[in-house]
Amino acid sequence: MSGLPDEMLDCLIVGGGPAGLTAAIYLSRFHRRVAVVDKGEGRLAMIPRTMNHAGYPGGVRGCDLLAAMRAQAVEFGAALLDGEVAGLSGTEDAFEAETDLGPIRARTVLLATGVVNLRPPLDAETHAAAVAAGKLRYCPICDAFEQTGKRIGILGADSHGVAEALFLRSYSDDLVMLTLQQAELDAGDRANIGRAGIEVVRTPVSGFDFEGEGVRVLLADGESVAADTLYAALGSETRNQLGEMLGTRLDGSACFWTDERMRTSVKGVYAAGDAIEGLDQISMAMGTAAQAAVTIHNDLRDRDGATDEGQAAGDAAWEEAPD
Repeated sequence: MSGLPDEMLDCLIVGGGPAGLTAAIYLSRFHRRVAVVDKGEGRLAMIPRTMNHAGYPGGVRGCDLLAAMRAQAVEFGAALLDGEVAGLSGTEDAFEAETDLGPIRARTVLLATGVVNLRPPLDAETHAAAVAAGKLRYCPICDAFEQTGKRIGILGADSHGVAEALFLRSYSDDLVMLTLQQAELDAGDRANIGRAGIEVVRTPVSGFDFEGEGVRVLLADGESVAADTLYAALGSETRNQLGEMLGTRLDGSACFWTDERMRTSVKGVYAAGDAIEGLDQISMAMGTAAQAAVTIHNDLRDRDGATDEGQAAGDAAWEEAPD
């Protein structure tokens, strides 16, 4: 770990997941002064093993991938700081972050803050153990292949849950939808679920039992439902509070609006990873971060008079940001 930087950074990266670390590697290799502040709540660390990340045919544990990326960022000079950014203020070339480590000044800010999964009502220890055992899951794009032909529970009997159940239907014909509270699907959702032959249990869930081979979901009427694995389809919330402090615009899903170069609506502020609209995938996070890092480097070169291109394209992009 590097110490708290006392000089003006070229870029402060908030969030040390695959997006933040990818950007740190790129920017460090551009000889930029960069620091990553991360409070250790990213989702990658809790992935037992991802099997669809290119280059790892046997899969890779989330924590191992993070460790390798952190080591690579440090190798090229990035400062990785364990802490939390509580506030952001300032303007282009003069941003200041209020952190529990002290103030940090930077010319640009990259928001790689990610999202938070909405979790079932479980204590932290039980939740961690269930995820580690593969009995509680959040991403069918990531790992539904491994559930092919199994009995799959989907927690979330609303339109979001229906969409996830229909996605999972191509992996198994033994699916059951469950709900935490009394819910009624609209006619369209009921028709789609009926055509897909997906079971719907309308009695609310009262508890979970992850002991044994699979999952036993307890119901409020005293009955229970068994499954091999349970997908929590409860949605997620974007960590967008820091961007809102600076006045960044959000899209309809509360993610950060960006142009195609990952610039937000505020000059000098960029966003990448799950905090922008798109697939919540490791590869997508890394791709958007690579684009953001190149944009940051080139925008700084423009500001410093190191190119002949000027700021016209960038200015036009910010001016076209939606209201």
